[in-house]
Amino acid sequence: MYTLKLALILCISLLESIPIIVIGLADPYGRRVYPFFRFWSWCILKTGGVAVRVRRSGDLDPARAYVFMANHQSNIDIPVLVQALAPIQLRWMAKRELLRVPFFGWALWASKHVLVKRTRSKDMVAAMDSARDKLGRGISLVVFPEGTRSTDGRLLPFKRGGFRLAEKAGVPIVPITVSGSGVLMPRGDWRLRSGQVEVHIGEAMAAGSQDDRSRGQMERVREAIAARLAPRHEPDPTEGCRTWQAQ
Repeated sequence: MYTLKLALILCISLLESIPIIVIGLADPYGRRVYPFFRFWSWCILKTGGVAVRVRRSGDLDPARAYVFMANHQSNIDIPVLVQALAPIQLRWMAKRELLRVPFFGWALWASKHVLVKRTRSKDMVAAMDSARDKLGRGISLVVFPEGTRSTDGRLLPFKRGGFRLAEKAGVPIVPITVSGSGVLMPRGDWRLRSGQVEVHIGEAMAAGSQDDRSRGQMERVREAIAARLAPRHEPDPTEGCRTWQAQ
């Protein structure tokens, strides 16, 4: 079952990457290709039997830009957030090394996500400028402030880059808590289990001032994410193929 799911996901990704790459050549900000990216995310979750339940604490304006700060537990967090935040246009900050992955890496480039090589400060500056440009054009950015996936579901220390970006761009920060994705596809495991992921979208917070842009706001966002983070439970082997319907 897991092998079949993986094969279907790879086929879907290959087929979806082709129109994204072709259209993206003439799409400077990725607006026209994003619906394909959203459809790809829907297909991944549908194939994997993953339902997404969304809870909201406030209203968001699809016409304005936000920096979404989310905890990170699994590789399926990206398609989960794409569906949870529809119809908002989203871009990610991703490792430039992903460009080497045939089709998938090319589709990332064509979708105009922010690709960066973290070990080069010059590259980081260019990436931050690209991210600010997109935010200034009403395109939102998703940042995983932990910088990597958690192995046990608990929050890792936050990095400050995303907070500084929001402050310089003058856009609100929205904390997001993702619960359940780490159980369905843990770090280091290629098997995608069926089940439900819950996404809680918090209220938008005004970007911190120069005096508040580091530790103060970082702690408030961390507390908002942690407050709604459900404890992790290991899956029951008998529930491996069960699908819950999104509510």
